[in-house]
Amino acid sequence: MPTTTHAGRLATAILGLLLPHRRGTDNAPPAAFTPQLDRLRAFVEAGEPILFTLPGFPCKSPNPAKVLGRLPDAGERLALRFLDRLCTRIAEVYLPGVRMLICSDGHVFGDLIGVPDDHIDDYAAHLHALIEAGKMDALGTFDLHDILGDASYDEKRRWIEAEYAPAIEEVRAEVRRHEQALRLYRGITRFLFEDTADFDGSRSALQRRCRERAYGVVRRSTAWGRVVERRHPNAVRLSIHPQAAGSAKFGIRLLDAPDIWTTPWHSCVLRHPDGRVELLPRHRAERLGTLVERDGRPDHFRAN
Repeated sequence: MPTTTHAGRLATAILGLLLPHRRGTDNAPPAAFTPQLDRLRAFVEAGEPILFTLPGFPCKSPNPAKVLGRLPDAGERLALRFLDRLCTRIAEVYLPGVRMLICSDGHVFGDLIGVPDDHIDDYAAHLHALIEAGKMDALGTFDLHDILGDASYDEKRRWIEAEYAPAIEEVRAEVRRHEQALRLYRGITRFLFEDTADFDGSRSALQRRCRERAYGVVRRSTAWGRVVERRHPNAVRLSIHPQAAGSAKFGIRLLDAPDIWTTPWHSCVLRHPDGRVELLPRHRAERLGTLVERDGRPDHFRAN
C-alpha cells in the first residue's frame, strides 16, 4: 500500500493529466483543486481503481441549425475516444486503473428541453454501441434505468424531483448569490432559447419562457448530481460545465470549441486538413466544409 507521501505525489500526477483539459474560467495552480486531490489520494491509498463520474451525453439538441441529426456522430465518437484515452494515460501512471462512468441525464430533463424520450433512448443505444465498437473498456454508462428499472419516464422524473431536487426558491437564491450559478443558469437559458425552433410567440415571450424552464433544468440537473453522488459517493466528480477551482466538480473539455459551453450534442465536428477538429454549430460548419457521411448517416464536415 502506498505511503501517504507517495499517494499524494501520485494524486498530483493524475491531476496533472486532467488539468490540460480543464473547462474553467481561471488558471488556478494544482494545489487549488483540493476536492479532487483528496478523492484521488483516497483511491491511491486504498490501491483501488479510480472512479470518475461524468454527467452528460444526454441527447442531441433539437435545433437542426446546430446538429446533424438526433443520433451520436463524430462529436460523440471523438469525445468518447478522448475520455477513453485519458483513462489509458492515467492507468499508465496508476496501475490499478481507472473507470469512467458516463451518467447520461437526457431523461432527467428531456421534457423541459423538448426532446422526446424515444429520441433519448435511440441516442443512448447508439452511444453504447460506439463504446462497444471502439472497445473503450474504461467507459461505462449509468442512467435512470439503473435506478428505477422499467418505470415510466414521467414516474422517474417525478421521483427525482420529489427525492432530490432543491426547491425552486433555493435555486433562484443560489443564482442571485453566486456567480458560477448565475453563469450556469444563463448558459442553460441560452441553450433553451437557441434550441426552441417551433415557438409562435414573440422573442421576448420566448426568452421569458426559457428563463423559467432553465430553473427547472437546473433543479433536475442538481437532483441528478445528488443521485450520482449518493450512488457513487467516493468518485472523482467531473462536469461538462465550467467549474471554479476548489469546486466539488472538475470541469472537463471534451473537444476544442469556440467557447467553454459548447458540447458535441449542441454542435457538429469540422475536421481541418491538419487533423485538428473543432465543434461548431451546423449552420457555421456547413459554410466552411463538405458533409461527410459514415454508415449512411451525416457524421461531420471536412473543411474546404
